[in-house]
Amino acid sequence: MANAPHGGLLKDLLVRDASISAQLRQETATLKDIVLTERQLCDLELIINGGFSPLEGFMNESDYNSVVDTLRLADGTLFPMPITLDVSSHEIIRLGITPGARLTLRDPRDDEALAIITVQDVYTYDRVREAIQVFGADDPAHPAVTYLRNSVKEYYVGGKVQAIQGPSHFDYVALRYTPAELRAHFGKLSWTKVVAFQTRNPMHRAHRELTVRAARLRQANVLIHPVVGLTKPGDVDHYTRVRVYEAIMAKYPNGMGHLALLPLAMRMAGPREAVWHAIIRKNFGATHFIVGRDHAGPGKNSQGKDFYGPYDAQELVQKYKDELQIEMVPFQQMTYLPSSDEYQPIDEVPAGVQTLDISGTELRRRLKTGAAIPDWFSYDAVVRRLRESYPPRNQQGFVLFLTGLHNSGKDAIAKALQVVLNEQGGRSVSLLLGDAIQDDSKPKSLTPEERHGNLQRIAFVSSELARAGAAVIAAPVAPEERSRALVKDTVVSSAGAGGNFFLIHVATPLEHCESTDRRGVYAQARNGLIKGFAGVDVKYEVPKKADLTVDIRTQNIPSIVHSIILLLETGSLI
Repeated sequence: MANAPHGGLLKDLLVRDASISAQLRQETATLKDIVLTERQLCDLELIINGGFSPLEGFMNESDYNSVVDTLRLADGTLFPMPITLDVSSHEIIRLGITPGARLTLRDPRDDEALAIITVQDVYTYDRVREAIQVFGADDPAHPAVTYLRNSVKEYYVGGKVQAIQGPSHFDYVALRYTPAELRAHFGKLSWTKVVAFQTRNPMHRAHRELTVRAARLRQANVLIHPVVGLTKPGDVDHYTRVRVYEAIMAKYPNGMGHLALLPLAMRMAGPREAVWHAIIRKNFGATHFIVGRDHAGPGKNSQGKDFYGPYDAQELVQKYKDELQIEMVPFQQMTYLPSSDEYQPIDEVPAGVQTLDISGTELRRRLKTGAAIPDWFSYDAVVRRLRESYPPRNQQGFVLFLTGLHNSGKDAIAKALQVVLNEQGGRSVSLLLGDAIQDDSKPKSLTPEERHGNLQRIAFVSSELARAGAAVIAAPVAPEERSRALVKDTVVSSAGAGGNFFLIHVATPLEHCESTDRRGVYAQARNGLIKGFAGVDVKYEVPKKADLTVDIRTQNIPSIVHSIILLLETGSLI
């Protein structure tokens, strides 16, 4: 039989509340709404389907503080990850969020009512404390810390939820299971031992060999359970990955494996995340869970060192094995032996025997450049799926983001670039001038939040165009580092193979920009006719990590354009 849920009872709120869902839906007409973020949507789906058992809602202050400090809920139950519903002070006032209030939680994609939360408490939190305790450091090189700093709002709302319906999915519907559905599937097939494999990356021959070996040693079946919610920015998109998983499932012995998708928003929290993943797989019915080397690690910190030790995750899961009641299978790094044409665990290879490996970085390089991927590393069907989503570099989209003061020359450079790239051909070229997507690019009064919101829209449009293979030239003032970082993160994480982003700082000084301003825009700003004007009443924050810095005082437009073209050529994009 399937493993018992964490806490002893599967908290399937969809089943629990099915008899009153119509009544709850009617009630939503009388309630105010919280439109969920993408992360909150992923969290809510796993709360209401039981994936986060024993949770029945978003954590209250007592549970939150206990989890952050001790990896346990206030009642002592092991649960390592804070699951929170963040709201702004403005939302608290506008929606009247106070203890006892009932609010509808809506899907941001289609505005459907998914659940009703009864507010237990509204509380503040310490971002630095949460970053250090949960992620190990208050370091913006960690994607979850960056998210905490830039995207999470000022307050958390705690309270239990009542389920109306799960989020609608239109992709890979047959592969999406609730914990109850997956448990029933295991029961139907008489699977009593199930080894779960967590991944956010494409799978290749080594992964297949690893999982088959783990299953055979335990006389078990394999659950390939990849994350298709939020992963690390820059990861391969889930559509491509699922096509890869479907292709590789055909390489498993008949009846050994099963593929199911997990709508999880990962935090990349290393050891804590590994314990969390084990709890989730336990709730889905798995009896064994593979924990990898540097499991759910985000990579390097700001000092160039790994955030977590290679075996920290395995050690923490092992520490809590009696409470987890799911057997950990330590990830064995597999390596290829050309002499015998097989994969073996690296620690079982005799000294002196030749081995071959391709790192994830090297694989991405080969995909981007079109270099060969040997059949000993992956299967032809898998490589074909990856090639479909990762065309050669000279067919990939990119974004040239020019930032600088008004009249710095960025617009002239952008227009010249458009002409040069159109001359080369091979891609459509899109030009986005100004701090807003509009026909009239004349400077207007903007608050910092209005400008930031406009740049969010520029980021979205740029990423969609780049995903389709276009060359995008955006030339806003973009005076704030946070806005520029948001644009880059959006493009890198959302544009797929087109996530090639170049930040170009047009560093012409304010004095020159103002002295050559024939239109008198700076004069209007200094007279108060234009508010929020960079260089006058808003500080321009100099980019910290520009890919290229230029200045029209010392360089002419053709030479600047040529240097940008060389930057693209160096990256094999043209």
